[in-house]
Amino acid sequence: MSFLHAAWLKRLKPLARWVVVGAAIAFLLHTLVRHWDDISSLRISPQGWSLLLLALGVTLLAHTWAGWVWSWALQALQQPIPGSWSAPVYLQTNLLKYLPGNVWHFFGRVRALRSAGVDNGTAIIGVALEPLLMAAAALVVGIATPTHYWPLQLLSLGVVLATLSPRWLNPLVNRLGRSKTAAITASESPSPPPIQNSKFKIQNSPSPGLRHYPLKPLLGQFGYIALRGIGFCLVLNAVTPLAAIAWPSTISAFSLAWLGGLVVPGAPGGLGVFEAIALSLLQGQFSAAVVLSAVVLYRVVSTLAEALGAGLATLDQSLSSTLK
Repeated sequence: MSFLHAAWLKRLKPLARWVVVGAAIAFLLHTLVRHWDDISSLRISPQGWSLLLLALGVTLLAHTWAGWVWSWALQALQQPIPGSWSAPVYLQTNLLKYLPGNVWHFFGRVRALRSAGVDNGTAIIGVALEPLLMAAAALVVGIATPTHYWPLQLLSLGVVLATLSPRWLNPLVNRLGRSKTAAITASESPSPPPIQNSKFKIQNSPSPGLRHYPLKPLLGQFGYIALRGIGFCLVLNAVTPLAAIAWPSTISAFSLAWLGGLVVPGAPGGLGVFEAIALSLLQGQFSAAVVLSAVVLYRVVSTLAEALGAGLATLDQSLSSTLK
């Protein structure tokens, strides 16, 4: 009976994902149709285009910084991975999150780590640790935005911060390291785009696991969330004047919307979920037409930044290989 119950839940899980994403997209389309006249009347000034270009640069810097901070998380797991290796791999695999399932960028990073000599358990935890750190940073920044779910935000933050402790993560590293299923999953995942710098090899891989709380990479993720929030504020400022005093609350609301897109499974790159949450959080501060225009523009800016980052990382590695 329990087997049938588990099988039924397994079938419902993908359906639930599509229901959430479909509801978010339907909400956005309804808002778009309702406020289309206001949206079509908005115009971006030459200064606004300059702000959009600056937002592109800031968002590209945010993704590059996240790739570098990832090396700090791996180093906390006793893996001597330099930022010069982790940042290009991170950028090259980032676009894979837009494939259905929203997990293929994780598979690409696990494969790159395994090819660099990192053991299976540490590779999986090293990849999973990065979004956990991001979620913790986003929750802290998001606390400044009062919502009906503020107690849940605090509870979630406490759970995430506790999960990051060596007491919980180290047994999981050891368990995954011995798991044949995990090894098969990592080895049979779809091949990511060629990672030019995957030739990097760890010499004498140390014992995996955290020796202390990963405070340094956690603090580094605050920089990532701040840069992403600044990029969003620049896009919003291109649509409508944004007072300096409104930037902190806007960044806080952005972090919650971004977090929603991160944690909802099955939404490729948080598509639809981020936009719907941002719209609901910011409508009291700005008109629906302004917020909807800003989130759509930001999606374009963010995707362009990710594509540009992947292209530059691949070009850099190709040039380095040619010079060698």
